[in-house]
Amino acid sequence: MPRVLLVEDDPSVREGVEIGLRRRGHEVLAAATGEAGLKALRAFRPDLLLLDLMLPAMSGVEVCRRVRATSQLPIIMLTARGDDADIVVGLETGADDYIVKPARSEIIEARIGAVLRRVEGPVGTRPAVEYHDELDIDRAGHSVVKSGVQVALAPSELKLLLHLSAVPGQVFSRQRLLEEVWEHSYHSDVRLVDACVRRLRAKIENPSQNPRYIQTLRGFGYRFGPL
Repeated sequence: MPRVLLVEDDPSVREGVEIGLRRRGHEVLAAATGEAGLKALRAFRPDLLLLDLMLPAMSGVEVCRRVRATSQLPIIMLTARGDDADIVVGLETGADDYIVKPARSEIIEARIGAVLRRVEGPVGTRPAVEYHDELDIDRAGHSVVKSGVQVALAPSELKLLLHLSAVPGQVFSRQRLLEEVWEHSYHSDVRLVDACVRRLRAKIENPSQNPRYIQTLRGFGYRFGPL
């Protein structure tokens, strides 16, 4: 089972989540502060980081930013209700998903599984490597190269790119992408999609041009180009 690093300052929440994950077979290491979490990250080498958004001293957003500076480790943020502005910042910083507290252990487990499946990528019969102008997508190796330079993508960014590029020109609504990429229900937050698109564009598009690869059709959704 995947190893999970839990960073949560509330003792009751931390204990409840840790017990629930251990019961499902995860190896779990818990930390109460952002600083302790970053230290544990280097020693524990988890498969996924479960990160509280509101931490003392060093916020969860800052922890996420520091992790993303050197790693594409899957990150799920834990948030309290009403933290909408902070949720957006967390997603823009690089979180792959978020869970609103309190959450049942089976919900947390389902979200962990969904995020980790994005790392594996879709299985299909498309060519191992696809060439789209300056962008090379290695579907088998789960890697992306732009103009000869490797692009570091977080799991959700990679899964979104693979999903859209599998059918160039097809328009996907934000809700459909939530269901097919994030494996979320109809009532989930489409801001996950928009934040991921912005992060992905920042990495694969040329800033001086209109988006060539991840194109927006207002009122409909997103599609992959160039057509």
